[in-house]
Amino acid sequence: MSGALLFSLGLSLALTIGFEAGFFLLIGKRNKKDLLLLLLVNILTNPIVVLLYWLAASFTDWNIYIVLIPLELFAVVTEGYYYKKYGQSFRRPFLFSLAANAFSFGIGWLLQAFL
Repeated sequence: MSGALLFSLGLSLALTIGFEAGFFLLIGKRNKKDLLLLLLVNILTNPIVVLLYWLAASFTDWNIYIVLIPLELFAVVTEGYYYKKYGQSFRRPFLFSLAANAFSFGIGWLLQAFL
């Protein structure tokens, strides 16, 4: 892998964790084990999503959304599953996953649009 791709993967992971942890705290969650779970599930899903997106964007001429929507759904469902199975304070784990991912994606999109 190129240095630029590794940097992109690391930056995306760090920003995603920061935004989703911020969302976690913003909605009033304080359970430290659930915050650790959020960190771990993002370490699991984010590099997969970013790498597959990068590969599709680099080697196909597909519309961005053909790739992006299934990848984001994968992240939401996978993270929701782990929040449901291992979380301690997630009453609606899949809704939390969807909202956290939408929050993170939205801020990331705004940053890319305006920077």
